[in-house]
Amino acid sequence: MGRPPIRSRRRTMTTPLPTPSLQTARLRLRAFQDADADDIFALHSSAHVLRYWDSPPWTERARAEKFLTTCRQMSEEGSGVRLAVDRASDGAFIGWCTLNRWNPDFRSAYVGYCFDEAAWGHGYATEAARALLGWAFDTLDLNRVQAEADTRNGASARVLEKLGFVREGTLREDCVVNGDVSDSWVYGLLRREWQPSPAPASAP
Repeated sequence: MGRPPIRSRRRTMTTPLPTPSLQTARLRLRAFQDADADDIFALHSSAHVLRYWDSPPWTERARAEKFLTTCRQMSEEGSGVRLAVDRASDGAFIGWCTLNRWNPDFRSAYVGYCFDEAAWGHGYATEAARALLGWAFDTLDLNRVQAEADTRNGASARVLEKLGFVREGTLREDCVVNGDVSDSWVYGLLRREWQPSPAPASAP
């Protein structure tokens, strides 16, 4: 993931948005803490993990602290939530999932995620995003969720399609990634298309 939205949409209200805690069969989604800074820096300093992002890997640990501050600001401003994802079996941090740019007037938001390379191929991104989307559709009265992915990022596209997102179009040459001009796919998921997990996530 890591694509910006097509356009910004002005919100007419600012209401704090409580950060949920969500539990799935294999994962725990929770609010970020200051102690997560080292894990966040390790994740975002990986050139391989960020190879399809529109921003380069981090080289300074201060970026992790700024990231955590932004997480808190998102909740305080009511623009969205960003959740750390831990593996339930051993408590290991494996990535994060976010719902951002929530617009209550348009009943819309964007979804994104980032996972450590060692966690790829296990269905964790799909499981985490499904839990977050279930909470969002139940809590925020959403009608539409949007996502974007580099057209070379087949793994991210498969995650979105497993969640029920529909590929709606292509943004041609909308980003420059590692010096290369790249295209993005635009995906959308509507409330009437949403299929919650057979075993919905719990919110302690």
